[in-house]
Amino acid sequence: MLQKTVDMDDIIKELHEKGVIDSSTDHGIHNMTGTTDGLVYMLSVNGEPKYVLKLDRPQEIRLVEQWFHTYRHSMLIPKLLYTDPAKAYVVYTYIKGTTHFDRGAKINWLTILVNGLMNHYDNSQQTDKWGSWLEGPNQTWREYIDQGVEYARVHVGDVLPIEDYYIVKSFVGKIPKVEARFLLHGDCGVHNFVFNQDSLAGIIDPSPISGPVSYDLMYAFCSSPDDLNMETLLAAFDLLKHEPIERSRLIEEAIIQLYCRIGTCLQHHPEDLAAYLKAWDYWKSLVIDA
Repeated sequence: MLQKTVDMDDIIKELHEKGVIDSSTDHGIHNMTGTTDGLVYMLSVNGEPKYVLKLDRPQEIRLVEQWFHTYRHSMLIPKLLYTDPAKAYVVYTYIKGTTHFDRGAKINWLTILVNGLMNHYDNSQQTDKWGSWLEGPNQTWREYIDQGVEYARVHVGDVLPIEDYYIVKSFVGKIPKVEARFLLHGDCGVHNFVFNQDSLAGIIDPSPISGPVSYDLMYAFCSSPDDLNMETLLAAFDLLKHEPIERSRLIEEAIIQLYCRIGTCLQHHPEDLAAYLKAWDYWKSLVIDA
């Protein structure tokens, strides 16, 4: 876990001296910390947001720097301005807009996400890091997903019957070996999407992992409770450059991710629970009908 006490005065002074940020950057520092271990701050100039400062463990900052560099040509990605030599933090440009809200239709922002970023995902600069659930580099993709399900189960508790947990576990057991691994965002949800005028304008705060492209898409799809239906998923999935996946397998992957999202919802957005439970019943019915 990242040490939560940081001397922002020293960091800002250093960034001033190096010419990374405007000399008039004030202490309009807004803590934007989300659900990850790292700390994210917004820095303002004359009261207007201009920079984002992300602090994390050195191994995480290295991956963040790699992700920004790899996808620097995407119009959805902020410009990386500076990486601390000790890999304690990075600074990137602020994108105007809001996260979570004023999203517009899900298929519209999923379309922008797929065409603007995911179809450009790179498998030439891989990392051994599967994700934040696991520490070791020798874990399989199935084990990574299983750890996520186990973490979610703690928070799901008795909100869903135990039989549902076993259904999800059976789907995890069928996850095939991942051959092609790509450098993913890793926390690719609406909480890290910037929306402006009901359109996706940017993607922020990566927690990079290595895995299949479909993981980030499924994560994004399940990250908000609206339009969680097969038609929306298929429309977005058809835009993705990918290996063909059978409909039954797509349903299983959606259910795995939705189960994990319900766990996150109970932790951070309980107001969305009713909508997610309705979606859960919908996706379970697809399994029965398959």
